[in-house]
Amino acid sequence: MASNTQELRRKAESLARDLTAAGVTGVTISWADNNGIPRSRTVPAAALPDVAVQGVGVTSLFAVFDSADVITYAHEGLATPSGDVRLLPVLDGLVRLIGQPALAWAPGRQVDADGGPWPYDQRSVLERQVDRLADTGLSALVGYELEFGVYLGDRADPPVPAHSGPAYSPHALIAIDEFIAAVLRDFAGNGLRISQLHAEYGPAQVELSLVATDPLTAADQQLLARQTLRAAARAHGLRLSFAPLPATTAAGNGWHVHSSLWRNGANLLTGGPEGPGTEGAAYIAGLLRDLPAVAAISAPTLGSLARLRPGFFAGAYAFWGVENREAPLRYVPGSTLLGADHANVEFKTSDASANPYLAVAAILAAGAAGVTEGLTLEPPVQSDPGTWTVEQRAERGIASLPSTPTEHEAALSGNPRLAEVLGKELLGAFLAVRRSDAAAAEGRDLDDVLAGLRWRY
Repeated sequence: MASNTQELRRKAESLARDLTAAGVTGVTISWADNNGIPRSRTVPAAALPDVAVQGVGVTSLFAVFDSADVITYAHEGLATPSGDVRLLPVLDGLVRLIGQPALAWAPGRQVDADGGPWPYDQRSVLERQVDRLADTGLSALVGYELEFGVYLGDRADPPVPAHSGPAYSPHALIAIDEFIAAVLRDFAGNGLRISQLHAEYGPAQVELSLVATDPLTAADQQLLARQTLRAAARAHGLRLSFAPLPATTAAGNGWHVHSSLWRNGANLLTGGPEGPGTEGAAYIAGLLRDLPAVAAISAPTLGSLARLRPGFFAGAYAFWGVENREAPLRYVPGSTLLGADHANVEFKTSDASANPYLAVAAILAAGAAGVTEGLTLEPPVQSDPGTWTVEQRAERGIASLPSTPTEHEAALSGNPRLAEVLGKELLGAFLAVRRSDAAAAEGRDLDDVLAGLRWRY
C-alpha cells in the first residue's frame, strides 16, 4: 500500500511540474451526480500531489441532490447533514483544457474518509461491472452520440436558436461556424476523437459522435465533452442545452450509447442484415428483457419521460430492429466497407440527465446477463409500432416503456439484476432523488418543469 501511494505521488508530482510549466494554474476534478449533473472541485496545480493521495473533501450528500440542487433527506443512509468523503482525481484521465488554458481536467472518484470504498460513488459501479465482464472473458467498446441545442447567449426566454436549419444541412452550421471550428479544435486538443458532427433535425440542434473506446474512458470522455462544449460556446457568445427536452416545442436531445461485446478479440455482435449471431443476439435479448429498468437509469428524469414520444426516433416502445431508428435498441451490422467488427447496438433510450457511469454499467450488465443465460431473441421489428393498433402491438408482445416516475421506480426496484449492480445504498439514494424531482413537479405546467431543467446538464 505504501509503495502504491509513493508511486501515485511521484506520478502526480511529475504531472504538476508539467502543468505548471505549461501555465496551468488549476485542476478541475469532475464527477456526475444521480441527475447526470456534473459537479466538481478545482485545486491548484501545485497541490495535485497531495490531492492525488489524500483527495479533497466534499459533502456526503451529493448522492441526494435532486435536479434543482435541493437536498433530500428521505434516504435513510444519508438522512442528516453530517458527513464528509474524499474526492480523488483519476490521473490517467487528466488533460489540459485547450479551450480553458489555465485549467486541466480529470475525472473524479469518491472514497470514504479513510480512503475505503464509498457505496454512493457512481464511477465505482462501472469499474465493478467492467471487472465482472473481465472475469467471464469479456470486454466491451462503448461510444456516445451527443445531441444538444445551440442558442444565442442573450438569455432570452424562450431561448433563440443559434441556427434555424435546414436539418442536416451545412448551411445551418454556417451561422455557428466559429463555434464548430472551436469544437473540432478543442476536442482534438483534449484527446476526444469525433467521428462526425452535423446539424440535427431540430432548430438549434447539433449532434456529434465520439469514437468508441473502453467503457470507463467512454463515460469519462462524455463528461469531458460537456466541459469542452460549454467552454467553446461561452467563448463565442452562445449557450448550450443538453436537456432531454428543452421545451415541448423543441426536438429532444438523446445521448445514445453504442456498445459491442468482445471475447478474445472477436466482436460478438458481428452479423448481417438479419441480426447478430447467437451470443450477440443473447446480448440484445438481455438488453430487451431489462429495458424498462435500464431506461430508469439511462433516461431517469421528468425531462427524459417527456422526450420519449412515439414517432420522434426516441425509442418509446420496447423492441429491437436492424437499422430501425425508431427502435430503442437499434442493431447496426457491419459491412464490407466498414468491416464485420463495426457491428454494435445503439441504445437510444439515454440522455444527458443520466449519470454516464451508471447508464453504461446498467447497459453492459443487462446485455451480459443475456449472454450468460443464453437468451434467445425474437425477430426484429422493421417498422414503427407507434403506428400500429393496440391489438397489433399486443400480438407482437410490444409494450410502451415507463412513462411516469412511478412506473420508472417500479421497473428499477423490481429488477434484481440492476438493483444488484447499483447496490442497496446507491439505489436508495437514486430513488429518493427521483421522488424529490417528482414531488417538486406536482401541479406545475410541463413547460415550466422543462424550463427549470433546460441548462442543468
